[in-house]
Amino acid sequence: QVQLVESGGGLVQAGGSLRLSCAASGRTIGSYAMGWFRQAPGKEREFVATISWTGGSTYYADSVKGRFTISRDNAKNTVYLQMNSLKPEDTAVYYCAADPRISTTMDEYDYWGQGTQVTVSS
Repeated sequence: QVQLVESGGGLVQAGGSLRLSCAASGRTIGSYAMGWFRQAPGKEREFVATISWTGGSTYYADSVKGRFTISRDNAKNTVYLQMNSLKPEDTAVYYCAADPRISTTMDEYDYWGQGTQVTVSS
């Protein structure tokens, strides 16, 4: 079992930055691909970014490419999402997730955190 806890969300003005963290416990995430997803009010949860267990491969949703960066520190059992140039449409609850294989598909992820709220004001 892997327990995931997100942090770092908050309220920020458009154009600002936030860094989300996802701390894992229970098992090391060193053998898991990690992903970030988000869910805006009234919308389905969507893929944001994912990173392989080595950190050597990353994929991003087109809507965040060039603005968001996913990274990981396996020694700290933590994954990060650096979010720059934030837009009001980035407002959502952000979730991290773990899966043995890298994927952009939500249904393939086995473990999920509870989410952290990100609100971007215009």
